[in-house]
Amino acid sequence: MTAVSSTGLKNRRACVLISGGLDSCVLLAHLAEQGWEPTPLYVQAGLVWEGVELLWIRRFLARLNHSGLEPLKQLSLPVEDTYQSHWSTTGQAVPGAHSEDSAVYLPGRNLLLLSKAAVYCALNRIGVIALGLLKGNPFPDATPTFLRGFEQVAGGALSHPLKIVTPFSKLSKAEVIDLGKHLPLESTFSCIRPVGEMHCGGCNKCAERRRSFAKAGVKDRTDYHRLPGLEIQPDSSVANHSE
Repeated sequence: MTAVSSTGLKNRRACVLISGGLDSCVLLAHLAEQGWEPTPLYVQAGLVWEGVELLWIRRFLARLNHSGLEPLKQLSLPVEDTYQSHWSTTGQAVPGAHSEDSAVYLPGRNLLLLSKAAVYCALNRIGVIALGLLKGNPFPDATPTFLRGFEQVAGGALSHPLKIVTPFSKLSKAEVIDLGKHLPLESTFSCIRPVGEMHCGGCNKCAERRRSFAKAGVKDRTDYHRLPGLEIQPDSSVANHSE
């Protein structure tokens, strides 16, 4: 795993785009353990699972014990008017356990999140934005070329140098779970079709989560609404943007 270098930076402050999922939560804790002062940043977009997701983020943060961890910061960037009838805003036809990874693509997700985060960082003099992207991510706004280009465009537009880091970009989700197995992973949240406060157990992201815990050999303490049969296949290593 690539460590996050502080070379050329005036301090060790970083903004971590957190979604409540395994990848971003483990990344937040990992940076804090490395001596960084990370600010968990959650951007509300009007997606159907966000209310439950925020509940679990707060539970996860409450269980961490890192002195350098900054309080959760919430921003808003609604997408309902743009996404319109998309499954992420309507809750209809949510991709199931056997859907392809491409089915959970959220158009422009990283572009939108990074735009909001970049302005926040410029106003608060933070020079690093961290994303929990994993290896094998197929989406166009998750490539090194896109991220480097965004650094230049946003940094120039804001007159504020920005560095975007992806410390888990060479790891699979199973490897992230193994890295964070000492953390309260049962307080992370990955579901895109929650039932009350619970993971549904049968959506695309629940299936990915269950397979990854099995591959990591780490006990999955997640509370699922139901546990439909699931063929445990090799981990696809894909997280939609920054889970």
